[in-house]
Amino acid sequence: MNSSHGRAIVTHHTQLRAPRLLLAALAAIQFVHVLDFIILMPLGPQLMRELSIGPRSFGLIVSSYNLAAALAGLAGAILLDRFDRKSAMLFAFFGLTLATLVCGFAPTFPALLGARFVAGIFGGLIQALIFTVVGDSFPESRRGAATGTVMSSFSLATVLGVPLGLFLADRWGWRVPFLFLGFASVPLLIACFFGLPNLRGHLNGHSFSDAKVEFANLKVLMRRKKTIDAILLIVSLMFAGFTVIPYVSAYLVANVGLSQSDIAVVFFAGGITTFATARLIGVISDRYGKLRVFTWLAVISTIPIVILTHLGSSSLITAVIVTTFFTTLISARGIPALAMITASIEKAKRGRFLSLTSSVQQAASAAASLFAGWLLGTSADGHILRYQWAGYVAVAATGAAIIFARRLRINVT
Repeated sequence: MNSSHGRAIVTHHTQLRAPRLLLAALAAIQFVHVLDFIILMPLGPQLMRELSIGPRSFGLIVSSYNLAAALAGLAGAILLDRFDRKSAMLFAFFGLTLATLVCGFAPTFPALLGARFVAGIFGGLIQALIFTVVGDSFPESRRGAATGTVMSSFSLATVLGVPLGLFLADRWGWRVPFLFLGFASVPLLIACFFGLPNLRGHLNGHSFSDAKVEFANLKVLMRRKKTIDAILLIVSLMFAGFTVIPYVSAYLVANVGLSQSDIAVVFFAGGITTFATARLIGVISDRYGKLRVFTWLAVISTIPIVILTHLGSSSLITAVIVTTFFTTLISARGIPALAMITASIEKAKRGRFLSLTSSVQQAASAAASLFAGWLLGTSADGHILRYQWAGYVAVAATGAAIIFARRLRINVT
């Protein structure tokens, strides 16, 4: 038995003895990564006011993270399968922590834009790595539940992180949430350094060529039908969400009439519901079929999209009900979709494939945010204009996602 094979076996047994510990670590990293991204959106009204920017400039800040993550994903698609997953994860998490702290010290719009771009580089690598580890460590029959557990971090970030971030921003300014998150990530980084198992099973029996050959392999991978189908599904899902999501807070404040403090209640309610349902959706997807569950969730999700983007002056209770259904269904439909995408590629190529699809996801998110920012406008009294058009785009993209999901084929390993 060679040494690399021995290490792979040791790693495999370590994961089997502590799958919950591994999932907890991945969920914690995902929590930081998600909060680092989403905290910007509820701060939108404050940022637009204090930095004197409009929807287009704010959309540029949001999309800068996604564009950087897309570029990082392309690099990761060539390089990630060469390294122990643990080493790659620690490198990316350290970079994200440092970049988040830099965001907190950014004095101007250009400085914040640059800091968000750097954060996106490391965030893109983290996203690809997390679900690569899930794909490597759990069989297809349990992958939906594992994916749901990790994705529940999105809900937890919404329930705990966003209200706390808004509280800190209201008291001490928009920079403080980034500083708090950056410093709070340091203990988790240390814990992952000592607690995460080495993940080298994908290296066993595989040799790697130079970058030119790897790039050629990536082009071959991109031409495969299953890769194209996965990319089309991801792009449609991103346009089905990110034409609407980045501007929800600004719309609720400017058009619906909520206060900045009300936004915390909105995010808390949506986060509680998605946290409570995420793992259940994963289990249901495993039991009744990921495609079937995704299709039903996608269809139903169009209802709150239309209602939200047409919502006029309303009470806090009405806004909370609508946004909670919107957030829950948008998050829920992503669980079976991501599980299908993860299962559509063999293990040895999963890191490259998921890094590529992560890059596509980030690029599509950026494109959707920029498109919506271009589509929207502001009136003389500060109202967001043409938000309902963004909703129509999201509904059409949801229909396209259902079509592309039905074309995707999965493996069982």
